[in-house]
Amino acid sequence: MSRAAACLRTIAHPHRLRMIQMLLGDEYTVGELARACGIAPHAASEHLGRMRDRGLLQSERRGREVYYQIAEQGLASIMSCIENRFCDTA
Repeated sequence: MSRAAACLRTIAHPHRLRMIQMLLGDEYTVGELARACGIAPHAASEHLGRMRDRGLLQSERRGREVYYQIAEQGLASIMSCIENRFCDTA
């Protein structure tokens, strides 16, 4: 259960949840995720790095850009549960 708690602590931030939500649909750069969250790229990079270090995300450098993807497929189920419970559908 300690691994589950660590995972939940890691994603328990509005910006990280939004990034995961986006990344479940496609891959994105730090800049794209930062703009979507309304935060500076360095702040987005810190959030992404934390999730990557926990094994939730993976990154791939292509030229000057770093693209992020979901590494932990279980995030889809977690996000589905969160969205079903807490997101307005109206």
